[in-house]
Amino acid sequence: MAQGTGSINSDYKDWEWSADAGERARLLQSPSVETVPKSGESQGNGLGATSALGAVFIVVNAALGAGLLNFPAAFSMAGGVAAGIALQMCMLIFIIGGLVILAYCSQASNERTYQEVVWAVCGKVPGVLCEVAIAVYTFGTCIAFLIIIGDQEDKIIAALVTEPEEAGSGRWYTDRKFTISITAFLLILPLSIPKEIGFQKYASSLSVIGTWYVTAVIIIKYIWPDKELEPVEIPTSPSTWMAVFNAVPTICFGFQCHVSSVPVFNSMKQPEVKTWGAVVTAAMVIALFVYTGTGVCGFLTFGAGVEQDVLLSYPSNDIPVALARAFIILCVLTSYPILHFCGRAVLEGLWLRYTGVTVEEDVVRERRRRLLQTISWFLLTLLLALFIPDIGKVISVIGGLAACFIFVFPGLCLIQAKLSEIQETRAISWWAQVSYGVFMVTLGAFIFGQTTANAIFVDLTA
Repeated sequence: MAQGTGSINSDYKDWEWSADAGERARLLQSPSVETVPKSGESQGNGLGATSALGAVFIVVNAALGAGLLNFPAAFSMAGGVAAGIALQMCMLIFIIGGLVILAYCSQASNERTYQEVVWAVCGKVPGVLCEVAIAVYTFGTCIAFLIIIGDQEDKIIAALVTEPEEAGSGRWYTDRKFTISITAFLLILPLSIPKEIGFQKYASSLSVIGTWYVTAVIIIKYIWPDKELEPVEIPTSPSTWMAVFNAVPTICFGFQCHVSSVPVFNSMKQPEVKTWGAVVTAAMVIALFVYTGTGVCGFLTFGAGVEQDVLLSYPSNDIPVALARAFIILCVLTSYPILHFCGRAVLEGLWLRYTGVTVEEDVVRERRRRLLQTISWFLLTLLLALFIPDIGKVISVIGGLAACFIFVFPGLCLIQAKLSEIQETRAISWWAQVSYGVFMVTLGAFIFGQTTANAIFVDLTA
């Protein structure tokens, strides 16, 4: 992506709100990312700590997660293997393009986090909308994580209880609401309160191991299926062309690593856009194979009857699947505090900017506000998770927001970055890049509108 002479609109610090956004400077740092202080001289001098291969691993880790459990259902909604793979391949072009655009704009604006790039390049209103979207997205993802915990614990308890599942369901200590609540209060809440979350680099390795193991189990179970598994109907084409879009939220939710990609780019030893393009292409291809393997094999195993969480389709007493459920629970337990930290940092930044108070002046009240915000966030997500047992409904909502991070905000950044360039003549490449940005914004807005409207009027009202 050619860089013209000129500067990105970076005068957002002159606006009415305070530019000191509290924890924003270290917001959404990806696992194992070590960045250098922001300065005009830090770019391109090899001061980062992450190699290109390490960056590939981090981006793959950021993309892979518990969202892979929903890909078999996404293939079913899309109308079969061919439609599901084709949809992924088409979206992958824009997913990689968005990651490259964010790196380009980060380098041009000298900003080191996703929302800071949007603030610097697009201005105040898109910047605030971006931060609010991040807060809502992380909040919704925390709800999804708690639902996943409940789903897996239900199956594990059913395997441990000697009586039939119907008989065991009457015991108070096997009740889903109790198991989710006790797990959340004992494990998640204590991990969410600290100001820093340095353990996230260890959680990253655990998450990668868990997702790869789940994928391996699903593929093996397809190749060597259980003998008692009955033949199922396997759709080969979508019922309508609009039905294909029902799978888009899951794909967006699965591949969305854009928010954490900017810190990864700036942590590289050589943060160059060309190198970054190779990094994200390799990372997305790896993620594509994992998601496709999970989606295809899970879908072909259970067909149209596959559950939104594919692990729920397997018997409770299956030992390898039970281990996969345990892995997923551990991954979610360590991922919830990281997502909460990201959302909390955004809210903290918005609050400090709105009040005009600097971090140094607000040290005394920060602890009290952090405790209040953490407990409120935790209780609200827990309450909603207890009464929304279907993870598909949550993903249909937050998947639309993921489309904004993949399409809308990168597209806006590209448009504004190109318009800010000072050039005597507009080359064909300039017009092509602006047109690409407009198309990304239009496509992202359509996906967000369609999936959100479908979630509100179909899923949430059902």
